Amino acid sequence: MIAAPPRALLFGASGQIGRRVCARLLAQGWQVEALSREARAPSSGIAWRLGALPDAAGGGEGFGAILSCGPLDLFSRWYADAQTGAARVVAFGSTSVHIKGDSPDPEERGLAARLRDAEVRLAAAAATRGAAAMLLRPTLVYGAGSDRNLSRIVALARRHGFFVLPHDATGLRQPVHVDDLAAAAMVALSRTGNEVRAYDLPGGETLPYREMVARVLASLQPPARLRAVPGPLFALAASIARALGLHDAGPAVLARIRQDLAFDDSAARRDLDYAPRPFRPEAAMFAPPAD
Repeated sequence: MIAAPPRALLFGASGQIGRRVCARLLAQGWQVEALSREARAPSSGIAWRLGALPDAAGGGEGFGAILSCGPLDLFSRWYADAQTGAARVVAFGSTSVHIKGDSPDPEERGLAARLRDAEVRLAAAAATRGAAAMLLRPTLVYGAGSDRNLSRIVALARRHGFFVLPHDATGLRQPVHVDDLAAAAMVALSRTGNEVRAYDLPGGETLPYREMVARVLASLQPPARLRAVPGPLFALAASIARALGLHDAGPAVLARIRQDLAFDDSAARRDLDYAPRPFRPEAAMFAPPAD
């Protein structure tokens, strides 16, 4: 008798990480059931479930694995109340849980608090069920053209032909490619045991913010220019641009480009065979995804 293929329930399948995770699940022979807010036609290997997190997402019975590539707070609330048995869980959070708790921006502090609460809620529910739960925290994600960081910089640079930063935009960054995150998720899914663990997932290279942006701009066709200006002039220009609706980055976001945001990936390398690529941007990595 031929064994039935394993079944996975996937949340956030249409997002930048979820699309890559879904493709890998299908390539490894999983049958995928994915949640969508809009009705979708079935496709090879994927059954779409109409609903929304946390209260209208349906049940979680009968799956070998449950993966979340969308908002962790919504998923954790669904998971805490759903019947899932001991299905293995792989869920993406964010390193924002580490860095935004003391932000001067109340919205950012609220985000960090929601992430902390979601991690605790998820871990407690998994432990009660004897289920393994792997929590993955990416840094600055790129590679799918739908991130809210580098792809937005690219959009502005293409519109104007240049991008402006202050001279002291030297805070360290570790941009991580979506494919490296999807690979880590699949390894986490394959691990045995019923532990509850969390891993920071930075990219494979640590570099100053200005250097990161300069590489992105140089990858465009035609390349865009990076203009470095004194800090006070940058603050004034950013304030005017925000008032004109040209961008929505608040003062806390702009101040953070001077801060080092670097994380240790040794645990992920040890347990998940994590080997993220260095930062070598190409223009196609920032093209909007095709629907």
